[in-house]
Amino acid sequence: MAVHHPPPLLLRPGEAVTVLVHPAPPLGVGRTGPEDYTLDVFSFEPGDTLLLYTDGVIEARDPAGGFYPFTERAAQWTESSPETLLHHIRRDLLAHAGGRLDDDAALIAIRRTTTPHPSRRHGRLIHGSGFRHGSATSQ
Repeated sequence: MAVHHPPPLLLRPGEAVTVLVHPAPPLGVGRTGPEDYTLDVFSFEPGDTLLLYTDGVIEARDPAGGFYPFTERAAQWTESSPETLLHHIRRDLLAHAGGRLDDDAALIAIRRTTTPHPSRRHGRLIHGSGFRHGSATSQ
């Protein structure tokens, strides 16, 4: 069975959509030459947030066995900063799973802005923030 990362989630004001990309093994797993990957292109506009996550997020279950409704929940916070977005998802994910995850979970939120950084000459920047929850991390 092939191991692939789940597809990214693109958050725009008022919507969350799955970015359709070619499946690829995680970095460092299997063959790692450039010919083993396909370049996917999609629109990433100012104000958009790209949300990358591991399967531990979408496979988290509630006490009744229901999976975490990741896309629907993330859609509630489309206009939040990356840090606030990850805070909301972490809190909501742990509440859904009864306070404890059975698998490691990692999230990275990247927001495209048009605010120039003082040390940069161009106006296109990406701000990111990460969240990691696993057995080696105390929460």
